[in-house]
Amino acid sequence: MSADTNHPPLDVLSIILAAGKGSRMRSKKTKLLHALRGHTLIDLDLLSHAGFVSRKPLVVVGVDAKEVMAAVGERGTFAFQSAPLGTGHAVMAARDACSGPVPAQVVVTYGDMPLLTQQTLTMLSTEQKRTGATVVMLTMIDPNPRGFGRIVRQPDGTVAAIVEEVACTPEQLKLRELNPGVYCFDGAWLWRALDNLQPNPQKGEYFITDLIELANRDGRSVHAIVASENEELIGINNRVDLADADRIFRHRINRRHMMAGVTIVDPDTTYIDPDVLIGTDTTILPNCHLTGATMIGEDCVIGPNSALSNAVVGDRCVVRQSVIEDSRLDDDIRMGPFSRIRAGTHVHDHAYLGNFAEMKNTSFGSRSQAGHFSYAGDATIGADVNYSAGVITANFDGQAKHRTEIEDHAFVGSDTVLRAPVRVGAHARTGAGSVVTRDVPPGATVVGVPARPIKK
Repeated sequence: MSADTNHPPLDVLSIILAAGKGSRMRSKKTKLLHALRGHTLIDLDLLSHAGFVSRKPLVVVGVDAKEVMAAVGERGTFAFQSAPLGTGHAVMAARDACSGPVPAQVVVTYGDMPLLTQQTLTMLSTEQKRTGATVVMLTMIDPNPRGFGRIVRQPDGTVAAIVEEVACTPEQLKLRELNPGVYCFDGAWLWRALDNLQPNPQKGEYFITDLIELANRDGRSVHAIVASENEELIGINNRVDLADADRIFRHRINRRHMMAGVTIVDPDTTYIDPDVLIGTDTTILPNCHLTGATMIGEDCVIGPNSALSNAVVGDRCVVRQSVIEDSRLDDDIRMGPFSRIRAGTHVHDHAYLGNFAEMKNTSFGSRSQAGHFSYAGDATIGADVNYSAGVITANFDGQAKHRTEIEDHAFVGSDTVLRAPVRVGAHARTGAGSVVTRDVPPGATVVGVPARPIKK
């Protein structure tokens, strides 16, 4: 059922056309679930739309409705396009899914334009309010038409028509003002005009571009704003486009950090997700990957060749050629090269981890040191502990994980094996090559296989 056009208008309804399958992606999943810098395309659409409207964006879904709806969740509302009958038909489905007052404005975009910004959509809405035009659309000037429709203007500068490339005359093919497909409509007019759309004789589909001709036929004005940055209007049709968009998005993110006081030595080889936070005067060296909800403090040096995922790093830390996953580093920590900190680990302030040190689900105390070639899994290690080369916790017995506890000021000798569950007391020592199978009392020294106390 169509919306009742007699109700007073609301502000803005934003519509995201997300019903296409995206077969040129050559993928088992729908195009809008492919990722760009850690966010799916539909995630980025919702971010750009949600920022300038009071109501949730309306997402038009089709053949892959369940997958897209699951990804959107509570962030949007939905309309279902029952058959792939074109962009105009998708907007009809959106109208028919609406109830209540007619929106004063309707903003329509394609779901495969992840670089479109909230600022651009706000500008389009503002221009429609300012001019009172029935349609305000975004256009782009580009020497490479990429199959886009051409913009034909009236003598007064308003838009006369959008001509699809296959229907262009030789003269129209020379036009370089293109239609990327971003519109702001007068809502009351649009809701009525949709009933007058006719299917294309060749394809049998309803095209949103035909609304421009209908507006001119009604004596309405159609304004076009030329985009200042064409890169914002890249549509994703295949994986080459996805890589191009990722490069642009990545440079956008890197520039934002650099303008905020972060040194990025080589932006071309630095990969930072949009939700990452970095403090001032931190330096990111080449070939670093900072992903997820990573947070890095001030005056750090990260890299080269480091990968941090959902990591929290304090101030004045140095992370060289290492990996940190779902873990926390406090202040003044040095680690690497080639260390790996796995999920659930907390490294306390002023600790040191050398090359090839690995930790998982471990608390590593203040000022403690794990020089090189060591493993600590499911362990609680106190302050001022020397965790020597080759030390490992044997924390898995084939069925369950067990914890190792090492108290403050302990000295764990090279190549010690700590068979969990086991505790090493404060100020205790283990000899090189020991296999510790029983708790070591505070202050004791144990050696051998299995390790036994020795008299002082």
